[in-house]
Amino acid sequence: MVALDPAPPRLESVWAESLPELSRPVEPLLAPHPRLLALNDGLARDLRIDPDAFRRAEGLLFLTGGLRSAGSSPVAQVYAGHQWGRFRPILGDGRAALLGERRDAEGVLRDIHAKGIGPTSMSRVDGFATVGPMLREFLLGEAMHALGLPTTRALAVAATGAPRSLGGVTLPGAVLVRTARSHVRYGSFEYAASLEDRSVLRRLADLVIARHYPDAADDPHPSHRLLTLIVDTVAMQTAGWMGAGFVHGVLSTDNVLVSGETIDYGPCAFLDAYDPDAVFSSIDHHGRYAYGRQPEIMRWNLERLGEAFAPLLAEDGSEGRAIAARIVDGFDEIFRVRWIGVFRAKLGLASTVDAATVEQTARSVLALLAEHRTDFPRFWRALSAAAQGDRSGVRHLFPPHARPGVDAWTDRWDALRPDAARLDAANPAIVPRNHVVEEVLAAAVEGDLGPFDELVELVRDPFTAHDTPLAHRLAAIPPETAAPFVSYCGT
Repeated sequence: MVALDPAPPRLESVWAESLPELSRPVEPLLAPHPRLLALNDGLARDLRIDPDAFRRAEGLLFLTGGLRSAGSSPVAQVYAGHQWGRFRPILGDGRAALLGERRDAEGVLRDIHAKGIGPTSMSRVDGFATVGPMLREFLLGEAMHALGLPTTRALAVAATGAPRSLGGVTLPGAVLVRTARSHVRYGSFEYAASLEDRSVLRRLADLVIARHYPDAADDPHPSHRLLTLIVDTVAMQTAGWMGAGFVHGVLSTDNVLVSGETIDYGPCAFLDAYDPDAVFSSIDHHGRYAYGRQPEIMRWNLERLGEAFAPLLAEDGSEGRAIAARIVDGFDEIFRVRWIGVFRAKLGLASTVDAATVEQTARSVLALLAEHRTDFPRFWRALSAAAQGDRSGVRHLFPPHARPGVDAWTDRWDALRPDAARLDAANPAIVPRNHVVEEVLAAAVEGDLGPFDELVELVRDPFTAHDTPLAHRLAAIPPETAAPFVSYCGT
């Protein structure tokens, strides 16, 4: 059994010591009346920390920035980024700090990162956060993790007791403590590449190799191999999003990590009715980050990352950019292969079914779903019963005039011998329906955490058909009376 440390846990300062050029010291502000709202007990144990320690005064002070642990040197990370297609030469953590790193039970180094701890030298606003968006990140990170999609995860959310005014509305303040394999963003490389000291870019690449892609270290051209591995990771990440019906919302290069973990859940959403053009973010007026454009945008982001990599790839700038472009050009085919793999699982098809057949079967049914705005999660879950002879659940998702076409598709699919158990393992019964998420967050802001806690437990077990009123709401198609969902970044 792994021994659990008390809080505050001892941390390392690998990032701050290795890359001071990409770090700015931070002094988190003391929360006047801290109160624990959500704690991820399992994650705490994974980090070799006794979760009960965070329920005591010292642990709560650590979570809200009021108590520094041994080995901790809190820093705001500096990065640049392309936002909405435009380059911003310096962004950085405006309301967050990397408290340090902690080795988990497997010996893997994990970032411990606090969000909402007050202003930093790169703050654009006041540096604080509020309860609703922080609980949202906790909830959706757990949902993504349970779906098998790499993600940052929240260790805890604590109310600070300090209200925050936004647009004339006063909301309760909160701090989120987040973990990740690292917080190295594409924008971290963009900022490092802009510095005269080329050693910073080299040290950043070395850190990423050591923490995420150790196979690149033994390659004759480590930076070439590193970029190639990142491209593959991002293709897998994006294919996973598409299979889950996940819409990130703001895929700027400062909001994507080279580890392939999903970060920043403010404006994200999950599809209800299938629509490749679905946009939920209140600020995405032109659909730049629509569901169906995510592969294109992630490739565009990789192109920007490749430009930052150019000095690592060749002495001559134009040669380095050409090498990077060739590596990133591989994204489209890698993504296609990964996408077929995701939808092979969603269709319940064995590996013996050839890739071209899987792709044609998936794309043809997605065209049907798009034409009729069919509920995305409900359709995929209904395929399990269809594979066992009961097609009623699938047929009833479509209007009567569409059912002959649906029946024809189902006949072709059934001839491929889909497996019901494989279908149930790939298509969740529980999805974080947008309207339900907003309801439970609104209740939590008002002080009722019961629905939030129940929802967290449900999304942690998404492939089980739970028999509770809330589970039935999550499995059901949203009522027609529900207003169109609009997401906000929460900053």
